Amino acid sequence: MTSQWKTAVLGGLGGAVLAVILVIGLARGGLLGGGTSQTAIHDYLMAHPEILVAMSNKLQMQQQDSDDAARQAAVDKLGLKTFFDPKLAFITGPKDAKTTFVEFFDYNCPYCRASNATVEAYYNKHKNDTRFAFIEFPIKGPNSTAATRLALAARMQPGKYLAYHFALMNEQALVTPELAVQVAKKVGLDLAQLQKDEQDPSISTTIAAAHALASASNIDGTPAFIVDGQMREGALDDATLKD
Repeated sequence: MTSQWKTAVLGGLGGAVLAVILVIGLARGGLLGGGTSQTAIHDYLMAHPEILVAMSNKLQMQQQDSDDAARQAAVDKLGLKTFFDPKLAFITGPKDAKTTFVEFFDYNCPYCRASNATVEAYYNKHKNDTRFAFIEFPIKGPNSTAATRLALAARMQPGKYLAYHFALMNEQALVTPELAVQVAKKVGLDLAQLQKDEQDPSISTTIAAAHALASASNIDGTPAFIVDGQMREGALDDATLKD
């Protein structure tokens, strides 16, 4: 479950509860014109459903702001250096770059895929002036974990990882282990070596480290971006990245 979905559900439930409490208060104050009975309250809410919608939306926005603030505070406390650990992330770009770009992602995350055109275009344009950290964060089940294991193994074949990463992210179908192998073949990876490296104990260690860092950063959904130290969880487009 993504944090966006959880926030929406909790916000909707919370808003509805608050709306009902408000209407009950109005009823007790004699402001509904229909008494204080359950029927009067029900009829009023049914006649004015916009109250529930407005309050739910307001509460959801407040919860999202609170979550964003908590994530930003966590990132600030950890420091950007934490996210540029070569044992955890695939790092590329100048060490002294003034601009930094971090992404947590899952190959079967629809929001990651929706963001990929923006991410790939930005990378191609700024790979010589921006420091990038790509962090595998599989949260969509066994298929995603299997794809991640192969992607991490691809890091062991110099010059192949990013081509494989972007190819997987551009897939429209569910990325299964079989599809991940097919894509590896397409981008020119040594399949025998890839499947051998996939068994390296460091692969599991890296995945565990990514989950631990996400937890410490209050990240519970994908994609999650940290651009120049500013945290954002959710899909990214050109306009948002520019901002």
